[in-house]
Amino acid sequence: MFKSKAIPVKLDPDTTDTLVGEGSSFEGNMKSDASIRIEGQVTGDIECKGDVIIGEKGQVKSKITARNVIIAGTVTGDVETKNKLSITSTGKLYGNITVTSLSIEEGSVFEGSSRMSTSIASSSSTSANAEAAAASQNS
Repeated sequence: MFKSKAIPVKLDPDTTDTLVGEGSSFEGNMKSDASIRIEGQVTGDIECKGDVIIGEKGQVKSKITARNVIIAGTVTGDVETKNKLSITSTGKLYGNITVTSLSIEEGSVFEGSSRMSTSIASSSSTSANAEAAAASQNS
C-alpha cells in the first residue's frame, strides 16, 4: 500500500568513495560522483566528477575524465580534466591530454600531445607568442 521512495544520495566529490586496491583488477567502465583511488589494475573508461588518483602501483588502460587527476603509477590512454593534471616523479602517461592546468615532475614520463582547455591558456600563449615575436624584431 505504501511505497517507499528512494532518496537519491548526493556524494561529495571531495571524498574518496571508490578504491581499487593493490592486487585487485577491474574491467569495465566506471562512473562516480565522488573521487576514485586506484592502486591496482583498471581497464575501461573512467568518468568521475571528483578526482582520480592513480597510486604508484596503479596501472590503468583507460580514457579518464575527471575534475583533477594525479598520476603516480602508469596510465595508457587519454586524460581530460576540468582543472589540474599532476604527473608525479614516478608517474607515466602514454596518451593525449586536455587540461586547464598541468604539473609534470622531474623523472616522470609523458608521451602524447597536450591541449589547454581554457581561453585563458590560449590568450596567455598568444601573448607569449606576441612578446617573443616583438623580442625577435628588436634583435
